[in-house]
Amino acid sequence: MGENDDSDIIEHHVEEEMEKKGARSHGASSSLLESPSPSDRAAHSSTQSSHRLLAYSDALISIIATVMILPVAHTKVEDNEELRQSVQLLLTTKIAIYLMTFLIVTVAWAAHIRLFQVIVHVDDCLALLNLACMMLITFLPYTFSLMATFPDNILGILLFCGCVMVIGVIQSVIVLYAFSHPFLLNEQIQISENQTFYKHHILKVIMRVPIMCLFASIFSSIFFQLSYVLLAIVIFLPYISQSLKWCRSKAIGQVEETPDSMLFYTYLPNEPLSKERVEAFSDGVYAIVATLLILDICEDNVPDPMVVQKKFGGSLIAALQDYGPEYLAYFGSFVTVGLLWFVHHSLFLHVTKATRFMGLLNTFSLAFVGGLPLAYQLTQEFPKNSHNELEAIQISCVIVFFAGIFQLAIWVVALYNEQETLHPYVWYGGREHVFMLAKLALYPCVALGTFFLTCILSKFSASIFHLMEITVPFAFLLLRILVRVGLALLRLIFCPSRHSLRSVEDEEADETRMPFNAVVT
Repeated sequence: MGENDDSDIIEHHVEEEMEKKGARSHGASSSLLESPSPSDRAAHSSTQSSHRLLAYSDALISIIATVMILPVAHTKVEDNEELRQSVQLLLTTKIAIYLMTFLIVTVAWAAHIRLFQVIVHVDDCLALLNLACMMLITFLPYTFSLMATFPDNILGILLFCGCVMVIGVIQSVIVLYAFSHPFLLNEQIQISENQTFYKHHILKVIMRVPIMCLFASIFSSIFFQLSYVLLAIVIFLPYISQSLKWCRSKAIGQVEETPDSMLFYTYLPNEPLSKERVEAFSDGVYAIVATLLILDICEDNVPDPMVVQKKFGGSLIAALQDYGPEYLAYFGSFVTVGLLWFVHHSLFLHVTKATRFMGLLNTFSLAFVGGLPLAYQLTQEFPKNSHNELEAIQISCVIVFFAGIFQLAIWVVALYNEQETLHPYVWYGGREHVFMLAKLALYPCVALGTFFLTCILSKFSASIFHLMEITVPFAFLLLRILVRVGLALLRLIFCPSRHSLRSVEDEEADETRMPFNAVVT
């Protein structure tokens, strides 16, 4: 809609408010005429904010996405087996299923975010429909387990496609119900004159994935490998759609679109996501991963009372000394999980708006964070100074590296549109820019350096690796000091005359920094 239409809508609502105020001043009889009907009052009284429902949904989805690492982490590898062969034979399928499940579940979660950016209030009916949707989303990992265990049987893929299609139907019912009760919708749609257009547009976007799954289920009985390709396309459908749209614009020219179609529910990579829900989901994954570590300690590192009595003469301290490496592995792994969360917290502290593409990169980072229980199990399972122990350390380095590098990628993507997505002080050339870059690059650099050390040193043990993990927090403290001192020296060397005016100029310069995407161009 144009500016005149917007002003007309605003003026119309202002006039309505003035009329209501005037009506209330005319007496009891007039106020009774202006009051809502009993059914409307009952509807509004049973309506509540969606915050608690969204928090419950985020917690549920984060748990379901993360616990799929348990079958991978608890896979036993014998000491006389080569870890590399075991990873290829035993873990490859399970790891692929874990990553696929994590991505698909987070795609469903992202769709849930966008749906409840349209719906900001819920009632009992919407809450029950959301529970039905959550039940089917939590059932998806089981369908993937069937697909992994019986790859030649089409039942697993049929169950998965059936669940996704039913989820699409439930979400469509939620949309229809919400638009039939406009007070549940956000203010932008409530005041819009094109609610019918919004409803049809959202339904069209929601049904894309179920239609893809319908085709996948049809092809499963003919050529089931193509079904897996279609399921993989579901994950990257927004980016494929954007690429096709770009190719069409180059081939036949720019297609004129309805203005409303670009305002909301665009299904594009740069579409905003709820920053608060991205943070809540990420916090849930980090918390669950940290909890899984201590569960292994409680299960495997409590000695049997009979063994303590017979072997150690009743001395519990002597019995627990045998578990020293496991305790060290736990503390090192927990520090890694905690500091990766700290970096993630620092990153989103400076982010003002999260986009769909940033959400995808965050999903990849969280998927590797979810693999840290596997790293913990492998590094404390094999004999000291064995070849398998060295390869387990290398696998741990790879997991930590990718968890950190995707965090760095989120920041680079945010920098490209820094004026919209970041606070000014972390823009390219801002006060905190260099320190934020160093903080995000620390874990990838440490993981990469440790990996190369294991290739050079054959006596690099898991205990040394976990001690290095525990010392990383001191590197964060040292990093800030080094960055501050380095920047101060550079200013003193290259701009000695401006050093005294630095604090005043920095405040003014933050608003006039050249955007990062302009520098790249």
